Amino acid sequence: MPLIKVYIHFVWSTKNRFPFLNSVELRQKVWNHIRENAKEKGIYVDFINGYSDHCHCIISLGVDQNIKKIIQLLKGESSFWINKNKLTKEKFEWQDEYFAVSVSESLIDKVRDYIKNQEIHHKKKTFKEEYDEIISKFGFQKVMNK
Repeated sequence: MPLIKVYIHFVWSTKNRFPFLNSVELRQKVWNHIRENAKEKGIYVDFINGYSDHCHCIISLGVDQNIKKIIQLLKGESSFWINKNKLTKEKFEWQDEYFAVSVSESLIDKVRDYIKNQEIHHKKKTFKEEYDEIISKFGFQKVMNK
């Protein structure tokens, strides 16, 4: 049996960055649902949190998992669930784009703390500012809708 530990930090936003997830209670429901759904699908969510218009998630990849499939399963099912349960006034959608970066074992606690403190973080900085920093820091091309 192969033993692997590969952490990926995923970030994805709501369609047009609309603040659908506008309360702490709603966000907690969505994050808990994503975690439970992931577990049912054999996806290990190490940590999840976010803000009104985006989600951060650390996932430990399984031996037969890939980034594209994981993000499709999590985003697709969660938007379906949110709409089915009428958790938002308007039709909920995640934006197609996302980004994912690997996280070394030595930095995993720092990334968890960063994700845990999203409420505080976004009182000081918008998601657009955060997005621009991440694009620059990791050398991504600007392909996500602004």
